[in-house]
Formats: sequence, C-alpha cells, structure tokens
Amino acid sequence: MNPPPAAQLRDLALEAARAAVVLVREHAALGVGVAATKSSEVDVVTEADRASEALVRSLLLERRPDDAVLGEEGDDVAGTSGVRWVVDPIDGTVNFLYGLPQYAVSIAAEVAGPDGTEVVAGVVVNAATGTEYAAHVADDGTAVATRDGSPIAVAGPTPLARRLVGTGFSYDSGLRELQARALVRLLPRVRDVRRLGSCALDLCHVAEGSLDGYVEEGVHLWDHAAGALVARAAGARTALLTGVGGRDLMVCAPAHGFDELLAAVVDAGYAAGSAAGPAAG
Repeated sequence: MNPPPAAQLRDLALEAARAAVVLVREHAALGVGVAATKSSEVDVVTEADRASEALVRSLLLERRPDDAVLGEEGDDVAGTSGVRWVVDPIDGTVNFLYGLPQYAVSIAAEVAGPDGTEVVAGVVVNAATGTEYAAHVADDGTAVATRDGSPIAVAGPTPLARRLVGTGFSYDSGLRELQARALVRLLPRVRDVRRLGSCALDLCHVAEGSLDGYVEEGVHLWDHAAGALVARAAGARTALLTGVGGRDLMVCAPAHGFDELLAAVVDAGYAAGSAAGPAAG
C-alpha cells in the first residue's frame, strides 16, 4: 500500500495535536494532580497525559483506521497501512505539573520502506504557549520545517565555546550521577547549558536557532521522533548513540557544527566506552 503524501500526514498530526492542546489546557485550568508514576517516584503521569493520548489515538484512527500507533501511555496498536504514528501526549509532564510553560504535544508519522522506517512528518505544539512546530519530507526528498507556518532555520556557525546547549536528566538516580559527571566536563567547553524539561521542544529550539545544540541520555522514540525531524528539516543533524548508562543518547546540533559538538560530548563521557566515562574516574 502506498503511503499518503507526508504533507497530508503532517496536517492530520497538527489537527490532532491542536485538539489535544485544548484538552490539556482544560485539565490545567481544573488543577493538575499525579495519577501514577513510572520508572521512579519522580517520573509522573497525570490524568491529562492519559486523556490527551486517548484523544489523539481516537482522532488519528478515526481518519486512518489501518495505521499503527505507538504511544507513551497506552498499548501499541498494530496496523496494516505501512504508517505508524508515534505519540507523546505531554512531553514535559513535570513542567506541566508545576505550571512551567514548557510542555508539548508531540506527534510523528513513520512510513515503512525497503530500508526500514522513516519519520516523514512531525508536529510539536507547546501546549502552554500555542507555538506550533511542524515538518514533513516533500515528494522530492527535501524537508521543510516551520514555526507557526513560517520557515525556520538553525543558528549560524559559532565556536564551540560560544554555543548554548540544551540537556536533560534521567529520572533514575544512578544515571543522573553519570550524566552530572559528563556535564561537569562539557560545561567549561561551551557558553552554557539549559535544562528546559522537554526533549521535543529542545529539539525544536535547535531548529529555530535558540539553542546551538542538545544532548540527553534516556530519551525514548516518542520524545524525539517529531522534534528530531523538525530539527533536521531546519538544517540540523541528529544521532542516537548508546549513552554511558546504556540508554539512548540523543545528540543534535546544526549540521555545520555537529561533528565538533559530538566530539565534545563523547570526550566529556556521555557515550558508552568514552575515555572520560566512569571507569576513567
């Protein structure tokens, strides 16, 4: 079965994300409470997470009932169309819990091909501010990234010492310690770091030029599928490595400065087997 145009998938994702944002805001107005925890007592789930994902699933499968869905909070849904939706109903749940305006609905569309799956469309909508990031792969293979409908691009070349880098930390205390050690080594080599609390939005900030890079271990596909496409479409490169804690390590930066940041990240000890890892002190 031939997949639909990526722009069509992007538009459907944006429609579903907008509906979910309305629901998330309604929950916020009524007061946010913890419904459950996941990997640790500080890794929380709210009723809004569950309701947002249920709404997105319902809207997507109403329009495209043969598609597959992978969501953070619900069971995987198998499909037969060759399209799989990857959904994070609220990326940045702790920010949402505390009322910090950095949390988003993230939806990506993967398409199966001869060389595996490819993310061809993605949207990230900041539920607190309404800012909409979107990207899709056009028919000619080029990618287009927008913020609120206008094209965006990564920041221009700048020395590593003047780059502002986004990061994040695991909810696992042991992995946090490893991340902190690596951060101590990286921090003197860059302008500064920011921990904003949403992988999807951090990747979009690289796309729009408000961050010069991003590194975090412990990310999941639903965290980065849409945001990474937005970043790449805006001129960034991304890489998924194995981190020092054995989990996925996402590195993202403008293509023109990617190799230098990646080398600094590895040298700092973020990646498994790097010289500055815990075995080296």
